[in-house]
Amino acid sequence: MTVPEQQLDAEKSRMDNVIEQITERIGHMEKVTEERKSAVTDIRQNFWSDITVNVDEIDDIMETISAVKQQTFVLKTEERGLHHAEETLDRLKRMKDAPYFARIDFREDGVEQSEPLYIGIASFMKEPSEQYLIYDWRAPISNLFYDYAPGPAAYETPMGSIKGEMTLKRQFIIRNGNLRYMFDTGVTIGDEVLQQILGKSADEHMKSIVATIQKEQNQIIRDDKHRLLIVQGAAGSGKTSVALQRVAYQLYKHRQSLNADNMVLFSPNALFNSYVSTVLPELGEANMQQTTYQEYLNLRLGALFQVEDPYTQLEYILTSQQEPGYDARISGIRYKASAEFFQVISRYKELLEREGLLFKNITFRGRILLSSRKIAQRFYEFDPSIRLSNRIVLVKEWLLKQLREMEKAEWSEDWVREEIELLDTEQYQKVYLKLRKQDPNLEYSFDFHDKETELLSKMIVREKFDRLREKIKKLQFVNVTATYKQLFTNNDLFAKIASGQSEPEHWQEICRYTIERLEQKQLAYEDATPMLFLSEIIQGFHTLNTVRHVLIDEAQDYSPFQYEFLKRLFPRSKMTLLGDLNQSIYAHAATLGSYQPLIDLYGESDTRIIRLTKSYRSTQEIVEFTKAMLPGGEAIEPFNRSGAKPKVFRTTGRDLRVQQIAQDIDRIKSQGMQSIAVICKTALESKEAYELLNQHTEMRLVTSEDHTFTSGTLLFPAYLAKGLEFDAVIIYDASDRVYKHEAERKLFYTACTRAMHQLYLYYEDQLTPFVKTIDGALYETVL
Repeated sequence: MTVPEQQLDAEKSRMDNVIEQITERIGHMEKVTEERKSAVTDIRQNFWSDITVNVDEIDDIMETISAVKQQTFVLKTEERGLHHAEETLDRLKRMKDAPYFARIDFREDGVEQSEPLYIGIASFMKEPSEQYLIYDWRAPISNLFYDYAPGPAAYETPMGSIKGEMTLKRQFIIRNGNLRYMFDTGVTIGDEVLQQILGKSADEHMKSIVATIQKEQNQIIRDDKHRLLIVQGAAGSGKTSVALQRVAYQLYKHRQSLNADNMVLFSPNALFNSYVSTVLPELGEANMQQTTYQEYLNLRLGALFQVEDPYTQLEYILTSQQEPGYDARISGIRYKASAEFFQVISRYKELLEREGLLFKNITFRGRILLSSRKIAQRFYEFDPSIRLSNRIVLVKEWLLKQLREMEKAEWSEDWVREEIELLDTEQYQKVYLKLRKQDPNLEYSFDFHDKETELLSKMIVREKFDRLREKIKKLQFVNVTATYKQLFTNNDLFAKIASGQSEPEHWQEICRYTIERLEQKQLAYEDATPMLFLSEIIQGFHTLNTVRHVLIDEAQDYSPFQYEFLKRLFPRSKMTLLGDLNQSIYAHAATLGSYQPLIDLYGESDTRIIRLTKSYRSTQEIVEFTKAMLPGGEAIEPFNRSGAKPKVFRTTGRDLRVQQIAQDIDRIKSQGMQSIAVICKTALESKEAYELLNQHTEMRLVTSEDHTFTSGTLLFPAYLAKGLEFDAVIIYDASDRVYKHEAERKLFYTACTRAMHQLYLYYEDQLTPFVKTIDGALYETVL
């Protein structure tokens, strides 16, 4: 609803006044920042000149230590003050361009007049009265804007519920200190504002959405009761944006007990990390820890194995249907990702407590000092009631003790004398000085020579044995790989611990494939989590107790086994999972199927599922087209933003298709579109397409190795496009020879839903059945 001219002038005047006060505050904070920066620099430069170092007596040493601690405390205090001043200055500079985005007038029950409240990305108070000119969007009172229409309203505070009436709800779009748009609106955030924001071009970074948070999105952001929050959202429903606002809200509400280092985001790839990297800084918060599940697997297992990544596995699934053993590999992937296999590994642990745990020989110079059999014997001599991991610690201590005795026996061995003869002068001098320090009166004599030889022998043997000790301390005497391999070499063993489960299809082929990869020091992606879990339950779990909140994007791409593992990895953490079951593209996706396994894992009372059905990313025409591909797609609601229908081009021959795509890219660029994606099915197809298209129009080939997302014309496989959005999307080849298997439907849907404004599909001969079978009125056919 438009606003009368008189009120518009009043709002402009008020905004100018607020910006003027912010500008004054910026000037003040710039002086404070410079003063604190100068103080920190001065302390650092004169740190030691202000301390008298004296180590002659114990009292002098203690006094010196005290002075160092005091000076360090002063420095840290000044550094904290500088950091706070810089943060405040940065926040004020961002507020100067757009100080707020909303106004609500609220009259509390029992009060005669309504109070106007302005809402922005941060709070701002008038000095010296400390009157709030702007409220932080995360403040309890700001919840009124997101959850209520004009009329009865209430918000929660630590003191209880405050009830009253909202008499006005107004939105602003302010850019560079200019009031561009102003609307009075109802319960939803006004379509006019969303139209303005969603009609813009895509950027190389995701933007904050605090000005357009919808009521259902606000529930996600402010949910603080559940240990597990699952967000099932349609493509383009704002799942990731909402999750990042949720992080900002948590950091604001729990700022006394929570910081960015206590939160972790698992994202689909490094490219995506780059894309979302600016959202939290825009809101004045530090970026939390960001990683991928593959990076964690590489960290834990990369020293022992070449760990396959999920994209390599997916490339195999998409390109190797005709290869021998394909069906067995798919069966193995699904089984090893399942809750059933998790139960097998858990029962295996119970068996290993009684028998079957394998160890490595402790060898030295080609000799076995302690055999694996003897280590196993010692392990099973301990009381079986002692936990498996604790018994491993006891074995470690026993091995270190045995090693000390064996080390002494090596001092007189021939190889030691040979090593002594090869020592350089520096090592001899080191031993000589050590002997003279022990006895200054000791003369160089026969006795001296004996002592020197003894000391050299000890030094040489100790250095060699130190390497063995280090391996033992790292528990490398446990043969986790061989213990895991037993599951696939011993059919009787597997049958015993898989009791009650039916053997998966192609089991013998699965076993052969697994053993071959392990013997080559390769770990298939489907084996990585089970191997790591087995290692943890044997050697002791590495829990990350300082992490208090974990967010997982593209949650549908994780398996039940991985979720079981993550729950144990983060035992004190809340979880926020963001997913779309319609975008499940991995072979193990069927093992998840629904979110029920996660509800069972955390408990129904501790779990909440919120469904986002409205898609904001794409035009109404693109949403209607893409949702028609999905069984049950009618539940997806398009936002009311119109555009051109998707265009489907039939071409004759690859060369003509490439020429047509290149021409369309140039035409799209001429329309001012900043971000264009050419999406292929696989990395192999992407490479071939790039070599052909780059001859006609400039573009960048994106691979799974890329870490930085940029705008422009990009070309990549569909699975790397997840979570990203573009002004225009071009499906390089939508022929039925490329996309024909039912398992590829969701991959194709994912590729098409990346488009914000324009979607183009090209094919030869026959169109993919995913499009061919839907209503032809939903797209424009170009012959």
